[in-house]
Amino acid sequence: MALYEYVTQEQLAGFDKYKYSAVDSNPLSIYVMHPFWNFVVKFLPTWLAPNLITFTGFMFLVLNFLMLAFYDFDFTASAAGHEHVPSWVWVAAGIFNFLAYTLDGVDGKQARRTNSSTPLGELFDHGLDSWACIYFVATVYSIFGCGESGVGVATLYYILWVVLFSFILSHWEKYNTGILFLPWGYDISQVTISLVYLVTAVVGVETWYQPILWRFLYRDLFTFMIIACSFTVTLPMSLYNVLKAHRSNTLKHSSLYEAFLPFLSPVLLFVLSTTWVVFSPNNILELQPRVFYLMVGTAFANVTCKLIVCQMSNTRCQPLTWLLLPMVAVVLLAVTGVVGNETLLLHLWTAAVILAHIHYGVSVVQQLSSHFKILAFSLKKPNSD
Repeated sequence: MALYEYVTQEQLAGFDKYKYSAVDSNPLSIYVMHPFWNFVVKFLPTWLAPNLITFTGFMFLVLNFLMLAFYDFDFTASAAGHEHVPSWVWVAAGIFNFLAYTLDGVDGKQARRTNSSTPLGELFDHGLDSWACIYFVATVYSIFGCGESGVGVATLYYILWVVLFSFILSHWEKYNTGILFLPWGYDISQVTISLVYLVTAVVGVETWYQPILWRFLYRDLFTFMIIACSFTVTLPMSLYNVLKAHRSNTLKHSSLYEAFLPFLSPVLLFVLSTTWVVFSPNNILELQPRVFYLMVGTAFANVTCKLIVCQMSNTRCQPLTWLLLPMVAVVLLAVTGVVGNETLLLHLWTAAVILAHIHYGVSVVQQLSSHFKILAFSLKKPNSD
């Protein structure tokens, strides 16, 4: 019995009809990573559940985040004059990041290999991917930090939102077209990040202090690549594919209003969190950047997961995620100074958001497991010996 019925009967009926449809045109993915994943999956035992592989990969990213939070909580360790993160931590981060990426690529192949593909597996995979955005962005930021050769915590906050909106664009596109166009940036970024961790372990963070050309620093290249990829490739292609479907009358929803409805909750989340950042009496982002990023990233994952459920079940997206309603009150309490201890308020709200999202995820997994008569983390059938 699920903790709470988050998936409606209409959506369960939609899941019964669901067929996976995706387009991956990235040369790195096609010619390098897929052959590598096909090689790796042969070494996995056939009793290993694909969802367990997915979850293990995700936990490597969480481990990276916690490890760097321990050694560099406020993102100052890479700055000149501060005690730097030990080299072995960068080695571990590079290995863990690549393992997470590899397991994320292998889980679907294991599902097909064991004839255990289900809509639950895809939802579980993409749902954790939406939460993973915050973990790998905040972790890689420790390489540059907020020193002179890094970027300020406010700048990273807006970079994080570029990454988050780039992620949700792919699922918004599928919500409207029925096809998931896999973004090129994901594979390139994961391989690059893993290599940068390992290079940092060898050459030290001091290497990133030096400009690449004139006064153009590595942090500028990092920022430019993320923003340029999002606004010159991801956004235009998503809009093009949706508008093309609209012109050809293949759009899955009745109007452009319905098509753009999924953006209401993420935009509201952006407005609320940015209002807190801009009008914070104590400059909360400078005081607790890592916790604030975690709160925003987890709330975003909750919003995105609900879009993915609607997208896969071919049902209408709800305009407003309930989690944002209490957040309005939290932000008002913070920016008006009614609550004197703003840091405590942030910690309590972050804990509430994480618990609410975990509750939602567990409930949905339990519902779909019960509906499809499967076990989420085992290939055995329920109640079988």
